[in-house]
Amino acid sequence: MSKRIVAKFGGSSLSDAQQFKKVKAIIESNEQRQIIVPSAPGKSRKEQHKVTDLLLMCHQLASHHLTIKEIFEVVERRFLAIQEALAIDFDLATELKVIEDNIMDGTSVDYVVSRGEYLNAKLLAAYLDFEFLDAVDVIFLAKGKPDMTASMKALKEQVKEGQSVVIPGFYGCNELGELQTFARGGSDITGSIVAAGLEASLYENWTDVSGFLMIDPNIYPSKSMKAITYSELRELSYMGASVLHEESVIPVRNQHIRIHIKNTNDPHAPGTLIIPDTEAISNATITGVAGKQNFTSVRIEKTYMSEDLSFYRKLISVFETNDLKIEHMPTSIDTITIIVPTDLFETKKNKIIEEIKIYCNPDNIVISSGLAIIAVVGRGMIANKGTSAKIFTALAQRHINIRMISQGSGELTIIVGVANEDFNDTIQAIYQAFEREGMN
Repeated sequence: MSKRIVAKFGGSSLSDAQQFKKVKAIIESNEQRQIIVPSAPGKSRKEQHKVTDLLLMCHQLASHHLTIKEIFEVVERRFLAIQEALAIDFDLATELKVIEDNIMDGTSVDYVVSRGEYLNAKLLAAYLDFEFLDAVDVIFLAKGKPDMTASMKALKEQVKEGQSVVIPGFYGCNELGELQTFARGGSDITGSIVAAGLEASLYENWTDVSGFLMIDPNIYPSKSMKAITYSELRELSYMGASVLHEESVIPVRNQHIRIHIKNTNDPHAPGTLIIPDTEAISNATITGVAGKQNFTSVRIEKTYMSEDLSFYRKLISVFETNDLKIEHMPTSIDTITIIVPTDLFETKKNKIIEEIKIYCNPDNIVISSGLAIIAVVGRGMIANKGTSAKIFTALAQRHINIRMISQGSGELTIIVGVANEDFNDTIQAIYQAFEREGMN
């Protein structure tokens, strides 16, 4: 494994010239920070729009044959202000003109929205005196997903030991040779691919918070986690906790590379270390609590359901053929409940119910909406008795009715379903019940 550190800096970390200075100081404080992956400029105290959003507006205007001049000038000012304040020697004006012309000529939306990362990487490389390496030359996608084999081969061929480079995040090259972006937040994925491909000693993710918080601080003041495993992070990210793009864990997880979430504005804060599952270093029962709202439960009742070996397959196939993702599926001997997103279910509700009746012949179908799903996640649950009891007691004391419970045999996550209106109170109650024991 290389001693190199791959450092990804988010949009808030590179939103203006002052933030660029902070980033440079961080990079220069550790000579192992040799590979840098930047996002496009995000919001700042003075700027209320992310550059990516502005570029998307430009594409939408151009696609309707409307002028982009006013919006594109805002993009230009953002980058020119950074260049001028830091006296960066780089022909930015020419790059901007090429991008503007391409937008007006009807270039792809992926090209347009990726130009924020591209220009930020160009500026940052010149500012740091690092080499610029375009992501289309080393990051490859196949069917919209990272092509790790091709990416790792290209990275190892083009980035040599001791070389200092800046690689823009968020995009790469697909199997057709076209520029293609990841989902929003995809710079996290780029950083992870680069770290895995170069077998980095550490993948740093610099943002505007001092680590991964145990719950949403908008619900209740929360501590940051000292450490969290890959599996715990995936569970919490999937359920709505936001710091890292959930898909960004996979490349480094496969290479057993640690991720360190750090705060650009408070670089000496400890942050959160994301570690392989085998390196668990805390005896705390739970690590964090996260959730989502607006689900619908579809409860199917049928006597002797458990004796019909094809029942579950036929039921699941109804949702599969209707392209409706199942979130959870708690069961009992004669009942199964399918939890699905309300907005997607409502568009196909009548068709799905009719097909369930045809293929499954149920005794009864009960539809209930307004459901929130909350995940209580922690590797310590398997070794600590009474976790479920503590959760249920905390909710009972708040007079919160539990509408659904689900827990896998791995005992990493307990899922509870409550009414949407009880969402915030549920998360706060669970957090406070475990806060006293020192959660992480």
